[in-house]
Amino acid sequence: MSEQDENQREFDLRWADSAEHKEPSARARMLAARWKHNPPGPVPFRPEPDHRSRGRRGSRSSWVSTAVVLGCVAAVILLLGWINFRAPY
Repeated sequence: MSEQDENQREFDLRWADSAEHKEPSARARMLAARWKHNPPGPVPFRPEPDHRSRGRRGSRSSWVSTAVVLGCVAAVILLLGWINFRAPY
């Protein structure tokens, strides 16, 4: 790209950014039209956790998965050390 094209492009971007009216995106227009007739209800920022579905098993599951991952890492480290120890120099 030539220097003149680059300067023209930079000018066009500055011109577009300084526009008084900026058209909203297609998604924004679609949602505005939909919400005009059927506004969305209030949604909490963070919904309340559903403790009934998780129960006790959900909290134990994270510890089990952590132990499995750490066990696999330790096994790989031991295996690599054993291979390195057996390798003749």
